[in-house]
Amino acid sequence: MRILFMGTPDIAADSLAALLEAGHEVCAVFTRRDKPVGRKQILTAPPVKQLAVEHGLSVYQPRTLRDGSSDELIRQLAPDIIVVVAYGCIIPPQLLHTAKYGCINLHVSLLPKYRGSAPIQWAVLNGDAETGVSIMQLDEGLDTGDVLMVEPVAIDPEETSGELFDRVSAVGARTLVDALAKIEAGQLTPVPQDHSKATPAPPLSKDTARFAFTEDAAHIHNWVRGMNPWPTAWFEQDGKRIKVSECRLAENPQNAAPGTVLALKPLTVAAQNGAVALLSVTPEGGKPMAGTAWAAGRRLKTGDCL
Repeated sequence: MRILFMGTPDIAADSLAALLEAGHEVCAVFTRRDKPVGRKQILTAPPVKQLAVEHGLSVYQPRTLRDGSSDELIRQLAPDIIVVVAYGCIIPPQLLHTAKYGCINLHVSLLPKYRGSAPIQWAVLNGDAETGVSIMQLDEGLDTGDVLMVEPVAIDPEETSGELFDRVSAVGARTLVDALAKIEAGQLTPVPQDHSKATPAPPLSKDTARFAFTEDAAHIHNWVRGMNPWPTAWFEQDGKRIKVSECRLAENPQNAAPGTVLALKPLTVAAQNGAVALLSVTPEGGKPMAGTAWAAGRRLKTGDCL
């Protein structure tokens, strides 16, 4: 199948690689513009562009598609289908039906659940046992198009968003290849989403990552997993942010007040309905360390309150 591919980050590069390996003809790639990266602000091409250049594909990086400046080029490319994976630009209505098979999108949730930019993270943050990928037809809404194919993915109780993202990315790439074969064979029937069951997956922020020990222990555990690797969950201690990148659920047999230090090895703190063992923390302005080491540096004792 002749494909026009639109995507930008790592997950999109994984899908592009799968399409090329499957023998599809990628007539061109649209991706976001190069951006300064790191402390030295080195201008860096997005992962999709890097992969496309390696394979000698034509790459286009328009600022926007909404102004119509790329419409004629896309018509001349004459793709059978437009495949969109985390492109980062809105696909305007006039392009949705340019190709023979229209525009399809890989979304990393079981739609209509978690529409938006952070579906994997919110699945972990909410303690879900399952997520998945959806191949959908793009329409004018935000992740509202008819669903062509889904593939569930189980979530491990200790899995972080970053770990889950890597697994879902691989599943998504395989499912996309399968979906294209079935689209070409006429074997898929679009299924409208039940919009009444839609839930949002808004972007994360550093402020969103805050938690308090007065919250439920299971919630804190999910928050730490879901905010890893970014923006990293944190609590406030003496006016400073203490980031927590790894924790485990623990018991609070004496029903101690939230914030009470129950043990030092590992550092275990009471919360609502249980406790959490803080395995890896990063004090504000400091380096990552074991929770036990941070507690020793602060000379914490069992019974102290955070």
